[in-house]
Amino acid sequence: MTLILTRSTLRTLLADATEDVADAVARAHRDLALGRAVLPAPPVMAVPDSDGAFLAMAAASAPDGLATVKLLADLPGNRARGLPAQRSTVLVADTDTGACLALLDGAEITRVRTAAATAVATRALARPDAATLGLVGTGPLARAHARALLPGGPYEQVVLWGRTPEHAQALATWIGAELGVPAKVLPDPRAVTEAADVLCTLTPSRAPLVRGAWLSPGQHLNAVGAPPRPDHRELDTEAVVRSTVVVDAYDTARAKSGDVLLPFAEGALREDDFRRELGDVLTGRAPGRTSRDEITLFNSVGVGLQDLAVARLLIDLARQRGVGTEVDLTG
Repeated sequence: MTLILTRSTLRTLLADATEDVADAVARAHRDLALGRAVLPAPPVMAVPDSDGAFLAMAAASAPDGLATVKLLADLPGNRARGLPAQRSTVLVADTDTGACLALLDGAEITRVRTAAATAVATRALARPDAATLGLVGTGPLARAHARALLPGGPYEQVVLWGRTPEHAQALATWIGAELGVPAKVLPDPRAVTEAADVLCTLTPSRAPLVRGAWLSPGQHLNAVGAPPRPDHRELDTEAVVRSTVVVDAYDTARAKSGDVLLPFAEGALREDDFRRELGDVLTGRAPGRTSRDEITLFNSVGVGLQDLAVARLLIDLARQRGVGTEVDLTG
């Protein structure tokens, strides 16, 4: 039987699982570093005569006993239709039998696993005395990041900016009321960058919003929001060059991360400058932060192994709670 989990069911299952998701994502990256998981670079299928593209984000894990593929549609034209620019579905198979175990809506999984990866990387790379969290972008991904980073964290305040002032103020109000941390809206990305100890960029920008000239010694950056396209980025070249770069997966970053590929194409960055993976830092195979004044950057493209780890967690939770719909695909 195949378990079908809809977005509303997933949202319910994930409501009280923030730390469990972070633990699952961290374990997945350690498994990748230790050779217990497989993560090929996803092929990008550009649709002819369109700005749309489809990515098949595959992964397999021996400890989890799963192989997964998330089909991600990146369709900028959807915005004019009032539809999400990105949509996805995750197919989950058993590595022993090949049976299709589950089919899950990908939107909620993508959002929470992305925020969880940021939280894991920030704990590994940021200074322990970081007190101000900065958010550039105010959409659902920003809310997910606030929920993943703030509870139990060291932050005394949040500063944020978004293109739509009403959305920015609504996010600041929600953070204060829901998460109990004071939050205020600043006038532009520069003000947020200069005020933040930890900065998350969470926009679908094509052009840089954060510049290296604005950075301060000791900051930690999470570049998260740019779509998986080699010509999209949120940070300028100077910001990347000034930073020690850690990627979620080198092969994926090398294929589709504009934040490192554009500086690389300009000759400002070498491949060795962005080979360090999060799993290597978590397992101690590579250093993370090495000094108080070092600027660190987690370049988060998003990988299928993160989807797999969260799918394993959700399938187990759904079975325990008796939720979801069972379908016999072979009938």
